[in-house]
Amino acid sequence: MRHDEGYSPEKRTVALERQRSLKMAKSAHAYVRGNTLQFYEWLAGLRRGALPEGPSVWICGDCHLGNLGPLADADGRVEVQVRDLDQTVIGNPTHDLVRLGLSLASAARGSDLPGVVTAQMLQEMVRGYALGLGAPEADEAPPEPDVVRTVRRRALGRHWKHLARERLKDADPSIPLGRKFWALDAEERAALDDLFGRHEVRRLILALNGRSKEADVRLIDAAYWMKGCSSLGFLRYATLVRIAEPEGKRRLALVDLKQAVEAAAPAAPGAEMPRDAAERVVAGAQALSPHLGDRMLAVHLLGLPVVMRELAPQDLKLDIEQFSREEAVRAAHYLAYVVGKAHGRQMDELTLSGWRSEVTRSGGEEAPSWLWSSVVELAGRHEVGYLDHCRRYAAAAA
Repeated sequence: MRHDEGYSPEKRTVALERQRSLKMAKSAHAYVRGNTLQFYEWLAGLRRGALPEGPSVWICGDCHLGNLGPLADADGRVEVQVRDLDQTVIGNPTHDLVRLGLSLASAARGSDLPGVVTAQMLQEMVRGYALGLGAPEADEAPPEPDVVRTVRRRALGRHWKHLARERLKDADPSIPLGRKFWALDAEERAALDDLFGRHEVRRLILALNGRSKEADVRLIDAAYWMKGCSSLGFLRYATLVRIAEPEGKRRLALVDLKQAVEAAAPAAPGAEMPRDAAERVVAGAQALSPHLGDRMLAVHLLGLPVVMRELAPQDLKLDIEQFSREEAVRAAHYLAYVVGKAHGRQMDELTLSGWRSEVTRSGGEEAPSWLWSSVVELAGRHEVGYLDHCRRYAAAAA
């Protein structure tokens, strides 16, 4: 079947699962990024007290390298923040630290760096995280590592044409059907037409980048989007919108719609969160990543909770293929600082002080034993899981 003829839901599921399996087989680091469930299965098996119980705050829930990166706010200002909140819950911030540590350790192994570098990365993670929480001596952010600085500079210089060529392969006002974008059926198109006629959707789109409140917003094209890894198999749509200003100027916007599902990340006992999955994701984003949260809207589409947001040209992820030894350690410090800021902005000063003392208490220059032992055990489990996944993938391919 050609992509432009559309996929039935059953054939979509098969194609998406095949693509997800391929992505996770590409490298051990890709497997770690795509297997959030294995992380939380391990977490559920821990004895109580094995990890520190931090203050109950909104956490990312899937805090790996690819879920951090430059984000633009509604006025175009760029800052490195958490960029994917599918798993966000009010929970234990320790879980974000362990997940980030595992991701960094996996990236280091993929770069063929010695184990001592992983030890140094985890040490710097704790220092960076404490700084992000708001250590009294910290007046400004730490220096950005080269991998972050390069992506941020690229983000600052991007405009619509860059986003269109990257995502759509063309600046023309259409979504090219093919390997990533698939045709919709009549029910999907009708549901999207109805959605973009709603007042709250129009208000979200016109709130960005100083657009006129009198502008006309019209959906001009849409497609099913085969994107991501953990989200494969759920609803995902790319929609192209034309914004016609009263003075005649016309702009285009690319709006992403992504189904929100129940989080695998455990919530803190008694945590009060929106019961609707999309509203939960938006609430978590507003707490952790204001640049992103203020550009998101929870809606329902085809009876399912969906999060919609306009993609900004400046929104990029940290896609790190290779680390040098020095860069790995600097990146660990800086990215943990970003996570510390996201957690710390939700705490009062007394809570901050207590949590900072708890995280940095290790009895020496080493990373806390709970962080080291958790990352080492997880790295071993994921290596076994990755090789077994590759065996199954190879057998299926044959």
